[in-house]
Amino acid sequence: MKSLDEPEDKVTEELDGKAKLRKWLNMNFRIEMTDGRILIGVFLCTDRDANIILGACSEYSKNSDGEPEEPRVLGLVMVPGRHIVSIQIDDTAPPQKYYYED
Repeated sequence: MKSLDEPEDKVTEELDGKAKLRKWLNMNFRIEMTDGRILIGVFLCTDRDANIILGACSEYSKNSDGEPEEPRVLGLVMVPGRHIVSIQIDDTAPPQKYYYED
């Protein structure tokens, strides 16, 4: 429901943002963090502080020589928004489902 205090275009921007987030649900995300680690997992939700919840997440890092290490399976993780450098949709792996279909 639209508030009378909010301008029309702000309400439209909110609806567009919500639609975009819904479209991204259950898609594989690749998140680069400030410490150089890369997390790949299924996007489940976010909040106003840009914290992100990923399911079936794996962590990829590099050793001191710059060589990639074996991925570490983390499972369900919360990524603090202040540690996120970049977010991309990762289409290299098939998407996983975190909901039931009837």
